[in-house]
Amino acid sequence: MDYTHDTFISPYTWRYGSEEMKKTFSEVYKRKLLRRVWIALAGAERKAGLVTDEQLKELIAHKDDIDIDRAAEIEMEIRHDLMAEIKTYAEQCPKAGGIIHLGATSMDALDNADAIRYKEALEIIEKKTKELIFILSEKAIEYKNVPTMAFTHIQPAEITTIGYRLAQTIQDLSDDLDDLLYVKERIRGKGFKGAVGTLSSYTELLKGTGISAEEMESWAMDELGIKAFTASTQIYTRKQDLRIMEVLSKIACTLAKFSLDFRILQSPPIGEFSEPFGKHQVGSSAMPFKRNPINSEKIDSLSRLVSSAYSAAWQNASMTILERSLDDSANRRVFIPESFIALDEMLMTEIRIVKGMNIHSAATKRLMESYGIFSATERVLMEAGKKGADRQEMHEVIRELSLKAWEKVQNGEANPLRNEMAADNRILEYLTKDEILSLLDASSYTGEAEKRTMKVVQEATRPR
Repeated sequence: MDYTHDTFISPYTWRYGSEEMKKTFSEVYKRKLLRRVWIALAGAERKAGLVTDEQLKELIAHKDDIDIDRAAEIEMEIRHDLMAEIKTYAEQCPKAGGIIHLGATSMDALDNADAIRYKEALEIIEKKTKELIFILSEKAIEYKNVPTMAFTHIQPAEITTIGYRLAQTIQDLSDDLDDLLYVKERIRGKGFKGAVGTLSSYTELLKGTGISAEEMESWAMDELGIKAFTASTQIYTRKQDLRIMEVLSKIACTLAKFSLDFRILQSPPIGEFSEPFGKHQVGSSAMPFKRNPINSEKIDSLSRLVSSAYSAAWQNASMTILERSLDDSANRRVFIPESFIALDEMLMTEIRIVKGMNIHSAATKRLMESYGIFSATERVLMEAGKKGADRQEMHEVIRELSLKAWEKVQNGEANPLRNEMAADNRILEYLTKDEILSLLDASSYTGEAEKRTMKVVQEATRPR
């Protein structure tokens, strides 16, 4: 089991994700969590007189003595991974080995351990989402009143500000964070309910002790620090996994949208944003001049895997036949940790991008000079209307001049629209030349963009 690069290793093992997240989903940590569950159960059963103080102390003394090689050896013989871990633990605890897992079924251990692990993994995602919101907010404040061309249908539209564009992502991430916190706070374990969730084994076990199965379950779950579902089958409802995958998918969606926009804004015809690029970084093996947005592309690539996991979780939740079937087990080992690790990598990458992103003022100015004036013609139309012009007639005048100017811009010439409108007698009948030129200054045609940017930042960075 000493895997190296001589065989297949998942990229999630060595290429993506933080060590913190990967340790959370490691086999060693999983087995430590299982032992925590067994210790919590034994502690509750001690109160009923079913476990001695000496046995409980022995379990605690060996809680970190994980021996995967021995467990794998036993599993090869008995073909049951959880029983192999129980037997491994029991060999280390000669006095307490006989009471490990007393009254329990496999999923009493596994589902409670998973619930703890998923909550901890969500806390890692929460921390990084908050950090990304914070650094995006710093950028948004810095550029809150810097005008730039907005695009609809990937065509120049009206004027926005760079800060307001960033505010859209901040707002989405803030909503995603609220959803994450909601899901995280409602994560529950299966509890200790036995083979089909009725607590029958524990009820029988506790007869004559004066302690109910409900009391024992409550004590054990308090020790684990999580709540239990009121009812379960052999497993906790797989709708919980679906809710977790949904919130991971939502965050991935926000990052994917921002990354795609970033890639478009980095393309030379726009050239407004660019990713940080290292001094010795190579953009292409064939084209030495290339500065590809590889980090944003990576985010978009990984986002597709996270979004696809939602479908697997949906299938599991909807096809858990009656009190349970095992056809969710193998895929949960794969898509749940991989989704967490992928999103972890996406967030770390986005944080690095935003911290080091370049915003090119020359490109912004070029876009404004070429296309900004077109959007400002709406101001001329409205002001002429207020001065008595026929709105439809004036619209046709501006449309005619704009189309001629657009053709010249497409041919690589400077935009002539400002001067042509300021010299057109049909417009001068209602507005002076100075008024026309002032109205055609698109840099101030940003509405409440600055104000709304600050409101988004305030809402997104509020204490939670």
